[in-house]
Amino acid sequence: MLLISGSLTMDSIGTEFAEAMQPLDGKDWTIDLARVEAADSAAVGLLLAWLRNAQRHQAKLNFVNVPDNLYSLAGLYGVADALPLNHSSL
Repeated sequence: MLLISGSLTMDSIGTEFAEAMQPLDGKDWTIDLARVEAADSAAVGLLLAWLRNAQRHQAKLNFVNVPDNLYSLAGLYGVADALPLNHSSL
């Protein structure tokens, strides 16, 4: 499980984006967003990048403890149904 904390905004997304590009190679990944304090449209882009990377490497990806504001942003951009978003931990 990968625990993400802090801000997922345009100003802070660099490190997380680089990690998203690491090969997943068929593994199942759970990304826990419970400690995300702030999120903007860049966070939605990051989740989509993680999903594309997982699909490219035949890996299963699941986002848990998604903050309400991030879930709302994904809905606003029309991608909430495409992302494996869950509000509670597995």
